[in-house]
Amino acid sequence: MTSSAPTLDIRRPSKQVAEVWLNRPDVRNAFNDAVIAELTAAFQALSKDNDLRAIVLGAHGKAFCAGADLNWMRAMSGYSWDENFADAQKLADMLWTLDQCPVPIVGRVQGDCYAGGMGLASVCDVLLASDNVTFCLSEARLGLLPGTISPYVVRAMGAQAARRYMVTAERFSAAQAHAMGMVHEVCTLEMLDAKVAEMVSTLCGNGPAALRACKRLVQDVTNQPIDAALRAETARRIADIRASDEGKEGLQSFLQKRPALWTTES
Repeated sequence: MTSSAPTLDIRRPSKQVAEVWLNRPDVRNAFNDAVIAELTAAFQALSKDNDLRAIVLGAHGKAFCAGADLNWMRAMSGYSWDENFADAQKLADMLWTLDQCPVPIVGRVQGDCYAGGMGLASVCDVLLASDNVTFCLSEARLGLLPGTISPYVVRAMGAQAARRYMVTAERFSAAQAHAMGMVHEVCTLEMLDAKVAEMVSTLCGNGPAALRACKRLVQDVTNQPIDAALRAETARRIADIRASDEGKEGLQSFLQKRPALWTTES
């Protein structure tokens, strides 16, 4: 099943997988208010789909996302403070919607990944990049700052790397992003789709509820003190999933050396 929106190309190659493609290759998939609204709506809808096990976030054309659209920036140059705040809040809410999506997101990045594009890349659970990618937090060069994307970028690349690249607005490569832990795997552009397909297949082989529980677990325990409350909470989550039908099936399939039932679902 395939449907198209003006700025997005949303596909469902199977019941378990969705693909969301930025579809403005003529402007290197740059953001504008329409892209932000459509991404928000798309991921709100996908978040409610209990059949999904993986979402691929990619972009058509030579670039993943070059940041803000020039026409949009031109319009923003005349905004009042209130208009600027309202505009930025929509971007912040869109990134939050993607970040909180319960379904694992696989990022497929090629070409330029600048500014707001780095925000999109940073909310992906698994980030795969071609070796021709150039990353850049370019805002300071324009007298701006990467405000709404900063929580996700700092989390993805680490505070020390963010301190450098936010203040210098230097470009850096996929290999450098991999070294700092932001990118999980780097390959040639020709191999990128195969890498994405391999990762999607891996995700679909795991327990559907476990996928979502693992994603939420990382979000909930990060930077938390390992105190009695956290120890009890993590023990409760293990007990819950062990006692679930999926947990019981997973253990039985392992002990009986057979595929789990969810691996045969279409």
